[in-house]
Amino acid sequence: MSEIQLQQLVKQYDDVTAVQGMDLEVRDGEFLVLVGPSGCGKSTTLRMIAGLEDITDGTLRIGDSVVNNVPPKDRSIAMVFQNYALYPHMTAAKNMKFGMKSVSDFSTAEIDERVQEAAETLDITDLLDRKPKELSGGERQRVAIGRALVREPEVFLLDEPLSNLDAKLRVQMRAELLKLHRELATTTIYVTHDQTEAMTLGDRVAVMDDGELQQVAPPQELYDYPTNRFVAGFIGEPSMNVFPVTARRQNGRTVADHGGFTVTLPDGDGLDGLEGSEVDFGVRPEDITLAENLPDSAETFRAEVTVREPLGELLLLHCRVGDDELQVKVEPRSQIQPGDTIELGFNRERLHLFEATSGDALYHSTPQETPSEAIATE
Repeated sequence: MSEIQLQQLVKQYDDVTAVQGMDLEVRDGEFLVLVGPSGCGKSTTLRMIAGLEDITDGTLRIGDSVVNNVPPKDRSIAMVFQNYALYPHMTAAKNMKFGMKSVSDFSTAEIDERVQEAAETLDITDLLDRKPKELSGGERQRVAIGRALVREPEVFLLDEPLSNLDAKLRVQMRAELLKLHRELATTTIYVTHDQTEAMTLGDRVAVMDDGELQQVAPPQELYDYPTNRFVAGFIGEPSMNVFPVTARRQNGRTVADHGGFTVTLPDGDGLDGLEGSEVDFGVRPEDITLAENLPDSAETFRAEVTVREPLGELLLLHCRVGDDELQVKVEPRSQIQPGDTIELGFNRERLHLFEATSGDALYHSTPQETPSEAIATE
C-alpha cells in the first residue's frame, strides 16, 4: 500500500511560512496533481515528501509508516526533476542505472534487465548509448523518467517535468505519462503551475495558493464547483469572468444586478439572506451566448467589443460592460469586430456567486449532486 498522508504539514524558512498546516491524502495508485502559481509552496511540499526538505511541523506518512525523519533513499520513492538532472558524462543507460546499487539489492544483471524493460516501455532503446548532449529535450525527459522506473518505487514524484519542452512535445508527453500511469498504477504526485496539465493529467487536482491548500477534487468538479474565487479564476483558460454585483429581490426571485446587466438567478442553496448584499458574480466565457442564439424570452444585455482574438477553434471577444471587462467565446468565423456593440445572455445553469471579502463560494446555479470526498479549505 502506498497511500500518502500529510497531516498539518508545515514548512518554515526563518520568518517565511512556505507551507501552512497542509492536510492531504493521496490514495494508493492515484495520479494527483498539485497546481498553483509560482511560489505557492507546491514544489516545497513535494520536496518534503521526497525527504529533500526537513519538515518544520506536522506528520508525513507513506503507507503505514511515519517518515518525517526517514532518509530519502529509504522512502521507496523516485523523483523526476524539471531540469532532468542527468549526468552529462554518462550515457543514458548509465544515468538510468546510477545509484541502483546503493538503494537496492539487485544484481548487475537484474539492473540491466530493468533498464532494458524501462527503455522499451518509454521507446528509448536506441538511445541508451547516447549522452545527454546528444538527446533532445523530450528524449532527456524520457531518460529521467526511465531512471525513476527502474527503481520500481512505491511513489513517483514529478516536479514540473514538462516545463522545458515545446508546446507540441508537452502534449505528446502528457499522453505518454497517462499511458504509463495506466500500465503501472503507481501512486504519483505531479507538480505544475500549468492548469491545463493539471486538468488533463490528474485523477484529482489539489490547488494551492500562498502555502495553503484551497481545494482538492476531480478536474471537472474543480471547474464546475470552485470552492472559492481563487480556484474559479485559476482553473480555466481564459479564467472565469468575475464582477461585483448587488443581490436583490425582484418579482419574488433573487437577481444579480451589475448595472450593465441584471440576471435572475435560479433558486438554489446559498441565496437566502443575500438580499441587499454586495457579492461577486462569476460566469465562464463559454457560458455567455450571443442573443441571436437564445430564446426570445431570455434576459440579455449589451456589451462593446474591444479586442478580437481568433484562436482557430473559437473566437475570444473582450468586451466592456459598464466599467468591467468581459470575455466571451463565440463561433470562430463570426465577423464581429472591435467597436461593435453586441447583445449577450448567460447560461443560467452555470452561474456562481462568491463572498466579496473572503472569496468563498456562496452559490452555484446547478446544485452539486455528488460532492467530492476531499474538499479542503483553510
